[in-house]
Amino acid sequence: MAIHGEATTTIDRPIADVFAIAADVEGSPRWQPEIKDVEVLERDADGRQVLVRTLTNGGVRDLKADLEFSYEEPTGISWRQSKGDLKSIDGSWEFEDLGDGTTRATYEMTVDLGRVLGTLIRGPMVALLRRQIVESMPGKLKGYMEEG
Repeated sequence: MAIHGEATTTIDRPIADVFAIAADVEGSPRWQPEIKDVEVLERDADGRQVLVRTLTNGGVRDLKADLEFSYEEPTGISWRQSKGDLKSIDGSWEFEDLGDGTTRATYEMTVDLGRVLGTLIRGPMVALLRRQIVESMPGKLKGYMEEG
């Protein structure tokens, strides 16, 4: 069973600043409290994290994932699970400079829970998970950047 969603917000910061925070995967637990640990396995020539192992609070149990990242500075970041506890994870950030020092940030994520978790998580739980893993993300980034 796959959970998919997209959410957008406007952040009162320039696009370069928003990109820098979102691209700092290693620092993401500062604004994504569900991420318990991040281990950088590989960096590119620019020092960006391109292969990262995460440990995330999955509610019932912690979930491990090795994620491969790619960057289109300053307009986007995408990632895909190469190995992990879930069947698949594909996600992205898209940033748009609104021309007035603000940035539109759009987060998209598709998570395939796999057969076992997919049979356990149904109905209202799917909507709850979508809110937690997709719809809340732009607000978390916005809150971190605007409120500190």
